[in-house]
Amino acid sequence: MDIRQITPTYFVAPQLDPADLPDIAAAGIKTVICNRPDGEVPPALQADAIEAATLAAGLAFHRLPLTHQTMNAENVAQHMALTEDTQTPVLAYCASGTRSTVVWCLGQAGRVPTDDILRTARDGGYDLDGLRPTLDAIAAQSGTARRD
Repeated sequence: MDIRQITPTYFVAPQLDPADLPDIAAAGIKTVICNRPDGEVPPALQADAIEAATLAAGLAFHRLPLTHQTMNAENVAQHMALTEDTQTPVLAYCASGTRSTVVWCLGQAGRVPTDDILRTARDGGYDLDGLRPTLDAIAAQSGTARRD
């Protein structure tokens, strides 16, 4: 299990296995968010199986399957709401942790300077410098663009 800390309250991981959930709970995680569509994994690793194990471990569980095509403003806002309106720390997972980090980065655009967003992702093990133009564009559109 490769859990990476992005912020003090937001962690990401690659695909979870139901057997991982007791250790995740013991590590202090309070909420799990599934960002992986069921079509990418066999039934034993689909959201229903992870949800059952998550709830059995006493944690909250949310589903927000994301793909490149569904990583839109509405889903980014929904992901941010899930991370802000639930018990923390939160662990979001997908295939490698990258999608869960990208959606976090997109949710920070316009709120946090782009350099800080990308540094935070890099410190968590994800080099997402290719997102800079997108993050800058979102910040500019939000009317709250901040200089780095």
